[in-house]
Amino acid sequence: MRVAVLIPALNEEQALPGVLQDLARVHDGRVVVVDNGSTDRTAEVARAHGAEVVHQPTRGYGSACLAGLGHLRADPPDVVVILDADHSDDPAEMASLLAPLQADAADMVLGERRTRAEPGALTWPQRVGNRVATAGIRAFTGHRYRDMGPFRAVRWAALERLEMQDPAFGWNVEMQMKAARAGLRVLEVPVSYRDRQAGDSKISGTVRGTIKAGTGMLRACWRYR
Repeated sequence: MRVAVLIPALNEEQALPGVLQDLARVHDGRVVVVDNGSTDRTAEVARAHGAEVVHQPTRGYGSACLAGLGHLRADPPDVVVILDADHSDDPAEMASLLAPLQADAADMVLGERRTRAEPGALTWPQRVGNRVATAGIRAFTGHRYRDMGPFRAVRWAALERLEMQDPAFGWNVEMQMKAARAGLRVLEVPVSYRDRQAGDSKISGTVRGTIKAGTGMLRACWRYR
């Protein structure tokens, strides 16, 4: 099973080395870092650690993910793992996400953070956003999710069926709503979650970021209903 790891990154030169070093211990396949308009050395750090670098100057989490998928489409893998660049997730736990796919027990596996998150790692805006978004998805699709975490593994064929398009904070909502509607086999696997290791959060670390993310998720629930 060919696995490619996709890492959207915005000004993560401090945290990214740790992510890529940990990842190298458990993954010898492709790693694609999407530089989402960084003003620091994120791209240089990624290249120095052997990652393929895609530049997407248009800001937005979904825009970065779409650019990364577009890059992979020329030689698609069997599975895409999406992982944040802030080192809050542990790359060593990627095997837990891949195991159900290798056993043909799932089409998409989501890292569920609520069960094993370190105290304080999930901020109150993140917890509220999770509850609102998962409640919205359940209301429109009937599917119950526990989390909207970024750490996830998806079969390429399944991901292509979803025809993803959200350019911003609604990306995960769109994916999880469409997966439920498409009848994909979705599992949630508990993963650890820690305070970001370096740098500042672009979302939960600021009032503006929190409001934008929350609004984006609510809009996505309505848009993809």
